[in-house]
Amino acid sequence: MAPKRKRAASPAPKESKEGTAAETSGSADSGTLSAPRRPQYFLMKSEPESRMQDGVDMKFGLDDLKAMPQQTEHWDGVRNYQARNIMRQMRVGDLAFFYHSNCKTPGVVGVVRIVREAYTDHTQFDKKDPHYDPKSTESEPKWQMVDVKFERDLPRPVTLQELKGYKDRELKTMALLHRGRLSVQCVAEEEWNFILKLAEQPPA
Repeated sequence: MAPKRKRAASPAPKESKEGTAAETSGSADSGTLSAPRRPQYFLMKSEPESRMQDGVDMKFGLDDLKAMPQQTEHWDGVRNYQARNIMRQMRVGDLAFFYHSNCKTPGVVGVVRIVREAYTDHTQFDKKDPHYDPKSTESEPKWQMVDVKFERDLPRPVTLQELKGYKDRELKTMALLHRGRLSVQCVAEEEWNFILKLAEQPPA
């Protein structure tokens, strides 16, 4: 992702109810619940260390998210069409790994929940923002963002170096290891579960 950045007001997020995505995605119909929707999984990158760009500190790590009101923030600044399109796939209740990038030890450090689906990213219109896009207009906006809420820390960070050790095995198709520069990525359920298991174990 394009890391965060400058604070700007945005409409209040629509948070999911308490419970798992499976528990909250069913709908009532004549007194019965539809089959619960299985959550989708993603990986979202942000920078935990200070880096100035156009006078704005791009730092936004997992601790910064936890310090936000309701531990929730909009994920603005994405300026890659593929990453934007992946965000458009996100639904309330989906989960994403929070990935620290562009730092001494990049890796997966926590989990966030999608609490608001894709809507217009206001930073594209702000001439003072590093992510300003002069080709985008309010009548025809090019870029969108989602809102994420802190879910939990991993028991320990799972570093990129460690993940690379499984590039030809359990994680042989993982986008992070083949299209590493993409800031928002899809994660297969098997990859998701494998990384969670790694986080429960001592580093190899």
